[in-house]
Amino acid sequence: MSEVPTPQQIRRALARAERGAALDVAESTALLAATGAELDRLTAAAAKVRDAGLVAAGRPGVVTYSPKVFIPITRLCRDRCHYCTFVETPAQAAREGRAPYLSPDEILAIAREGAALGCLEALFTLGDRPEDRWPEAQAWLDEQGYDSTLAYIRAMAVRVLEETGLLPHLNPGVMSWEELNRLKPVSPSMGMMLETTSRRLFETKGSAHFGSPDKDPDLRLRVLDDAGRHGIPFTTGLLVGIGETLAERAETIFALRATARAYGAVQEVIVQNFRAKPDTAMRHVDDLDLTEYRAAIAVTRLVLGPKARIQAPPNLVDLAECRALLDAGVDDWGGVSPLTPDHVNPERPWPSLDRLRSVTAECGFDLRARLTVHPEYVVGALQRGEAWIDPRLHAHVAALAGPDGLAIPEVRPTGLPWQEPDVVLESAGRTDLFAAIDDDGPAGGRTDDRRSDFASVYGDWDAVREQAAQTAGAVVPREKHLGSVNAGAFREGLSAMAAAEADPGNLSDEHALTLMTAEGDLLRAVVRLADDLRRETVGDDVTYVVNRNINFTNVCYVGCRFCAFAQRRTDADAYSLSYAEVADRAQEAWELGATEVCMQGGIDPELPASAYFDIAAAVKQRVPDLHVHAFSPMEVVNGTARTGLSIEDFLIKAREAGLGSLPGTAAEILDDEVRWVLTKGKLPTRTWVEIVTTAHRIGLPTTSTMMYGHVDNPRHWVGHLNVLKGIQDTAAENGSSGFTEFVPLPFVHTSAPIYLAGVARPGPTLRDNLAVHAMARILLHGRIANIQTSWVKLGVEGTRAMLDAGANDLGGTLMEETISRMAGSEHGSAKTVEELTEIGAGIGRPVRERTTLYGEPPVRTAG
Repeated sequence: MSEVPTPQQIRRALARAERGAALDVAESTALLAATGAELDRLTAAAAKVRDAGLVAAGRPGVVTYSPKVFIPITRLCRDRCHYCTFVETPAQAAREGRAPYLSPDEILAIAREGAALGCLEALFTLGDRPEDRWPEAQAWLDEQGYDSTLAYIRAMAVRVLEETGLLPHLNPGVMSWEELNRLKPVSPSMGMMLETTSRRLFETKGSAHFGSPDKDPDLRLRVLDDAGRHGIPFTTGLLVGIGETLAERAETIFALRATARAYGAVQEVIVQNFRAKPDTAMRHVDDLDLTEYRAAIAVTRLVLGPKARIQAPPNLVDLAECRALLDAGVDDWGGVSPLTPDHVNPERPWPSLDRLRSVTAECGFDLRARLTVHPEYVVGALQRGEAWIDPRLHAHVAALAGPDGLAIPEVRPTGLPWQEPDVVLESAGRTDLFAAIDDDGPAGGRTDDRRSDFASVYGDWDAVREQAAQTAGAVVPREKHLGSVNAGAFREGLSAMAAAEADPGNLSDEHALTLMTAEGDLLRAVVRLADDLRRETVGDDVTYVVNRNINFTNVCYVGCRFCAFAQRRTDADAYSLSYAEVADRAQEAWELGATEVCMQGGIDPELPASAYFDIAAAVKQRVPDLHVHAFSPMEVVNGTARTGLSIEDFLIKAREAGLGSLPGTAAEILDDEVRWVLTKGKLPTRTWVEIVTTAHRIGLPTTSTMMYGHVDNPRHWVGHLNVLKGIQDTAAENGSSGFTEFVPLPFVHTSAPIYLAGVARPGPTLRDNLAVHAMARILLHGRIANIQTSWVKLGVEGTRAMLDAGANDLGGTLMEETISRMAGSEHGSAKTVEELTEIGAGIGRPVRERTTLYGEPPVRTAG
């Protein structure tokens, strides 16, 4: 399509829009050029979609706004956007008598005055990471005892909640997955404008975003996705008229639609019109014409659909023009303040609420106040138990929200403590998880008893399928297998095998991939080499540890798409164990001969911040000599968010409470391309690596795992093992033991949501299992001595086959194991020592007990 759509293209796209047909990017681009009578028809179609959405939401004819105060935490920023007047330099601030940041007293004074005037939201506005550009910013933070701007924001959000009752809405720009995780407990909603997906405007000198590192479209889209993965009600939008083409404008709208559909967390989309400001590089650029603005709003409404909340700032047009915005499909006016100016657009004062209400009424709508978090998310969190709002904020939100999720009329906020929920770990439901299994679903999976939020917690399955298709696109072609008649592949196999025999731990990626995809004689050669390396490294002994698994809660809100274990707290199958119950089970395990207790649980937002420390301490106080192997990297992330501690400080405190080592679970595949298909809200690869590396550095050994056979392919397996090699090399350089073992975990598909939704394949084949175990032994040679095979997932004969393919360890007796069992594993949840011994005896290998760290178990004396 040409830059200026033809009249014919506009008419054709308009006819489809009026029929309610789904628009594509080209058609949307054409509609963005609509004018005159065709624009009127376009806006009428958009308004019809908006009205249907309001009826479906249970508030027909209601347009919303948020009564708020703007709190400009700092005007310093590391970006140089060409249209911005909000940002200043430290020198400018000093000339005006301002410090680099508002002080706590200044922040609270604004918030208190706003609360007295009936405001409900405290919008924290600021520039992106000013300390990265301005030494004055870092110096101020250091003097106040904060290591970053975001740490200061977190602390001030808590004070605003506790001392005024206003709900913080944090708008600090680009945030990492970890930072979003730390801020969610203090803010019921957050936001960041996408503005545009145009890389041209970011990369071209003189364009609006040139020289602004945080305006990289890919970076900003990643933030929107990460917010969705965390389930954060998130405000975003597009800035129209900053030099983008109509096609780029349409692409931005579709990018917003993609993230909104994938995660359901985009609570509103702002369509903001450019207004030129004096003393900026773009001061001579024309303001966006109202015609273009109306078209942009209407197309955004049509593309995003009736469920979307579409906002337009009422101060960026003349009041009379607000009618045109409502006619184009707007249903929200955003934040309007009776106290503070729009600090980003100070030249445009807010209309009075009376005048805005009058204009809204003239268009046939009732103007109602909402909270910073939109009503759908309020109702979902407070009435349906969904995880949109952190439990520590429930009381603050509930004090202001009516049963429809909108603000209680004439309500005034008051400060409330920001504290742990009024719950402790205690038996909250059924503890017999096996009773939750039924075998009448697809492939023996669970159907009727799946978690109650099945339709929403995992995101949009169509979007997941698209991601999975892209991931599967890298599958290794069959001609690379030696079983093929391809002579080149045969020679490549021989070359890779020779390299593996010469230096197994340092194969090239291509040689490793060739062997990982081996079949026939080449696979048999790979297995023989792995078995030889196993014998050379650890001998013929097959080892095991006497242990007990304690899954202390199955309540989880992360939404891992492979997991059948997790429940929502309100579900009948949900349970949590008290500290005393955990200690009782640990003591029972010790009395039955266990040397280790392995403890992991779901990511429950209502866990007290100290829960992980208290659980470890409860076990060690009851059974001092029992090794506590506990808390996956995802649980560590949850703990850091709840406590505010750094990863290192959290792990040190957990070690002091009795933690002896960490399970290297939550790894799945250490490739974000795969991880974001398997999971919605789980930690990214870099965070898993950081946690495990930090644990090693402070002297906490960990295991390592890989779950394979779902939406991955052999190239991912090689990459995963290479990541582990790098981590272990770092541990060796630092003088720590690092990983004690590597555990390949075949994907159990039976009850996995991702399989039931038709996305994942039904687990790995025998060939895959042999290749993964053997190649793990080969690629990790000289780094990780112990390769464990999972009898829970593979059964007796499968386990024996893996012991002949490089594995040397059987893991634990477990005594109870719920996660694999809930996933549909048919190989039991416990083994006796005699049964484990029989596994080794079946292939003529001696079997002996070990400790968690592969030492000799202590000799116990009677009494």
